[in-house]
Amino acid sequence: MYQAYLAAWSRHVDPVLTGPQFAVLSAIRAYPESDQSSLAGAVALDTSTMADVCRRMERRGLIERTESPRDARRKILSLTDDGAAALAEVTRRTRRLDAELLAAVPQDRRSEIAGLLNTLGAHWEAVAERTSLPGDD
Repeated sequence: MYQAYLAAWSRHVDPVLTGPQFAVLSAIRAYPESDQSSLAGAVALDTSTMADVCRRMERRGLIERTESPRDARRKILSLTDDGAAALAEVTRRTRRLDAELLAAVPQDRRSEIAGLLNTLGAHWEAVAERTSLPGDD
C-alpha cells in the first residue's frame, strides 16, 4: 500500500515535493514562528532528517529559516510566498487523491477506515522508535 501511495502521490500530487516536505509545510502554516526542532516532533521526523528536509525546501525557496532572537542555535521556520502557493496547490491535489483512493470504500465506512489507519500509523511510529523488538536478544 505504501508503494502504491507513493506512486499515486508522485503522479497525481507532485513528483518533486515529498510527503514529509508536505507535512513540514503544513506544520509551518499551522504553527507559525515555531522552531525547526519543535516542528520535527510534530511531523514525526528526527532532528537530522528535519534539518535535511528544511535545507532542501529553503534552497527551493519554499521556506525561510531565521535565527531565533532568543537562541541563535534555533531556527525559526516560515513559509515564503512560493511556499504558501505550493502548499495550497499540493493540498488541493492531495484532497483529490485522497477522495479517489477512498472511492472504493463505502461512504459510511470511511471514518472507520481513517481511524484504523491513524491507529496503525501511531503504532508503527512507536515501533520505529523502539531500540529492539520482542524476541530480540
